[in-house]
Amino acid sequence: MIKKTDFPLKQTLWQLPVLVLLALCFALGLNHWRSDSIPLVGDWSEATRFSDASGESMVISLDQARQLFEQNGALFMDARPADQYAEEHIQGALSIPWQEAELYFEQAIERLESAKTIISYCDGETCELSHDLALFFKEMGFENVRVLVNGLSVWQQAELPTEGDN
Repeated sequence: MIKKTDFPLKQTLWQLPVLVLLALCFALGLNHWRSDSIPLVGDWSEATRFSDASGESMVISLDQARQLFEQNGALFMDARPADQYAEEHIQGALSIPWQEAELYFEQAIERLESAKTIISYCDGETCELSHDLALFFKEMGFENVRVLVNGLSVWQQAELPTEGDN
């Protein structure tokens, strides 16, 4: 014998997925026809992740950074906290920790103004401090600002000059 209470539960169990599927189809269709649709698959490449407000990539390759370093054509900025900078950093780099960027910026303004290129870096492929610092410099009016992704690690792996307490 079928109980009356079983029917609403069975009906709900098949109606719920159908409603979710209909809502999903409606949302995808609406997104497709909008002029400002949201992409279904995002671009998480370094060039896209480390771009400025206009969408231009700020990434610089290790080879380009090395060349500028050897020609004294760039000022390197370490975006990591000061204690990490003290342990080891790219030779000649300035410490401008992202958390205290405005304070350190005022102290380094003269060197920044004379730099042709500013290269910010931190450590780790997912480290965003260098990107945030590069955007800060862009907002302050500096145009040729680049980000060396995973900066300290790739610099060390290439056996390029570093300095610090190590």
